[in-house]
Amino acid sequence: MKMTFRWFGTGQDPISLGEIRQIPGVGGVVTSLLDMPAGVAWPMERIAAMKDEISAAGLEVEVIESVNIHEDIKLGADGRDEKIENYILTMERLAQIGIKCICYNFMPVLDWARSHLYYELPDGSNTMKYEAEFIQNISLEGLAQRYAKEAGDYEMPGWEPARMKTVRTALEAYEGMTEDKFYANIKYFLDAIIPHAEKLGIYMGVHPDDPPVSIFGLPKLIISRDNLRRFLDLNPSKHNGLTLCTGSLGARKGADIPAMIREFGGEGRIHFAHVRNLRFENETDFYESAHLTSCGSLDMYAIMKAFHDVDFKGCMRPDHGRMIWDETKKKGRPGYGLYDRALGAVYLQGIWEAICRN
Repeated sequence: MKMTFRWFGTGQDPISLGEIRQIPGVGGVVTSLLDMPAGVAWPMERIAAMKDEISAAGLEVEVIESVNIHEDIKLGADGRDEKIENYILTMERLAQIGIKCICYNFMPVLDWARSHLYYELPDGSNTMKYEAEFIQNISLEGLAQRYAKEAGDYEMPGWEPARMKTVRTALEAYEGMTEDKFYANIKYFLDAIIPHAEKLGIYMGVHPDDPPVSIFGLPKLIISRDNLRRFLDLNPSKHNGLTLCTGSLGARKGADIPAMIREFGGEGRIHFAHVRNLRFENETDFYESAHLTSCGSLDMYAIMKAFHDVDFKGCMRPDHGRMIWDETKKKGRPGYGLYDRALGAVYLQGIWEAICRN
């Protein structure tokens, strides 16, 4: 297991590479080019400059999160072949700088949703929260405006103003989309890119839908053990795999995350891992807690033990954290402050060391 840290890039993240390098055991970052629109090929000079900046800071980069998929591909619309060719070209260029894994998602229109970005906990920290009734009673545009106001200077990936300009049209395009049709569109994409991934030595890791429930009438497919199995069976290559996100899958109450890790990790199909905790308030509502088992509803020891049992050697990162120690005053990205995620990274490594020694 390699412990890494999410970094959004210079000008996109208030946290510096120098700060990340000081976190014990963290030797690399997971990053992206956030300003690159879906469907276009990433320029080689931008990719090389990104790698050079990270290397100069004494860190590695093996995982890109994310190379976004254009809606035409998800919808199976005219023009998808051109977008897929650009995706493959981006893969080829990323392989040139040593990228071994690409994290991506097939979520329609929106990458994620929460009702609150800065929900205050009793200890004074702030965190992201999902409240089902709140989401059911707000419009998509209203939620986007709420995010824009709360997030401050930083655009929230998946909710960028440019995307919001066409979001109503995008929603309408999914009317009548069946589950079988959506899976067929995914298979078309996988069958096109996986042969190239095999040649390039890149492992593709799909991220589960977040949250794992339908919102605004959009279909959700990557949400449970059975859906993960159906997705992997679309293309049997081991280069077609998962980003195992404990928080996204764990947001379905009762989900057996350690069992999923043992099943899919045992098959060599987990290529990247997001590990975090959350606490349920009822059957549907939850907030993102500190990483410790005692702070949330997920058993973090059991999760890390499962990764150890399948001999997971990929990159892992602490996922969403609380904003603590007055960090919200920095106007950082909600869920992606420095301190709580750094604590999470060290906590997870402590569990890992104890398991290894036992």
